[in-house]
Amino acid sequence: MIDTTHKLPMTRQAELLAISHSNLYYLPRPTSDTDLALMRRIDELHLNYPFAGSRMLRDMLRLKGIQVGRQHVATLMVKMGITAISRQRKTSTPHPAHPIYPYLLRGLTIDRPNHCWAADITYIPMRRGFVYLIAIVDWATRKVLSHRVSITMSTDFCVEALEEAIFKYGRPEIFNTDQGSQFTSAEFTGVLKANDIRISMDGKGRWIDNVFVERIWKSVKYEHVYLHAYENVAEAKQRLATYFTIYNSERPHSSLNGRTPDMTYFNQPMPLAA
Repeated sequence: MIDTTHKLPMTRQAELLAISHSNLYYLPRPTSDTDLALMRRIDELHLNYPFAGSRMLRDMLRLKGIQVGRQHVATLMVKMGITAISRQRKTSTPHPAHPIYPYLLRGLTIDRPNHCWAADITYIPMRRGFVYLIAIVDWATRKVLSHRVSITMSTDFCVEALEEAIFKYGRPEIFNTDQGSQFTSAEFTGVLKANDIRISMDGKGRWIDNVFVERIWKSVKYEHVYLHAYENVAEAKQRLATYFTIYNSERPHSSLNGRTPDMTYFNQPMPLAA
């Protein structure tokens, strides 16, 4: 991996290895085995009950025989990057230096590729430790256009995924995200503005604004992540890349009338019955 004694600069080594620059200098704090197991259970509960806050999650865990305090649950939720979502708009405190953009998708019919893309970040458990995953998704076809794995919720791995998607597939008319600091940052929004892409952001805590990306996370985790205990970051990257290839090219979606994301995105015909 990274060799600090090599003549190539560390940033160039990171580029060649497809590692985010922030990961070069990040020294992760160890997380206990007990907390890792608890975070896995919280992640499963959050997928099925996204409206549950720290108090409800604590009570759900206690019903399963896991004794834990509400504050500890809340601390782990912050580490995992998850919050409870609800049907009502909540008052939020965005990053003071980052502007928030209006939600542009209300009442809009999105039925063609590259009309709107969306992005989100989720927590991915491993056998020891965890990573974060971002995916750039075409809204109409559910195609995962690019993704990145990182050991930190930094801005640069989000920008790298965005730039890769634009390089491979052109640019959408609208790009929608939540109000996370990675997406409101000047670095991320700067790429969107430079490519003349309209910026849309969910209302804080609005479950409906980003519901289809949440469904993709549920598919990723129940169909793959929870079935494979990744040994390390490299294995997580390799296995997730394989999953998304299959997800795009082989997995039919009921919302796409049984077609795959690739078939829908590239307007490919359904194969003839034998």
